[in-house]
Amino acid sequence: MAIKVATDATFEQEVLHNDKPVVVDFWAAWCGPCKLVAPEMEKIAAKYDGAIDVVKVDVDANPGLSRAFNIMSIPTIAFFAPGKQPMGVVGFRPMEQLETQFNLSSFPKVAAEAAAAAETASDADTTAASDAA
Repeated sequence: MAIKVATDATFEQEVLHNDKPVVVDFWAAWCGPCKLVAPEMEKIAAKYDGAIDVVKVDVDANPGLSRAFNIMSIPTIAFFAPGKQPMGVVGFRPMEQLETQFNLSSFPKVAAEAAAAAETASDADTTAASDAA
């Protein structure tokens, strides 16, 4: 899954009106620790593909969002679950800490579940074929 980029103009649609939970990385190009966060966001996007969206917001290019969410330090990683108050952490965190902090494992991993279901169906077909023989 690709990481999306949100702006002052698209944030409401990409994050606030999203029917899935969203992890938002508030960052800036000049921020050293922000560069460490990027690979962790890639890991989350891959692991939770289809279940959780990952969005990046450049705070320099989108000052309205920085003000709206009171972003005073970056990187700030925020978690928006539909119908709940957003949660956030400041500074670099490895993926595992973000998973724990935001309880990401409680969200179904749609891609993983689909793959497991396909494998189970394939196993059932193989068993049925051998039973028929």
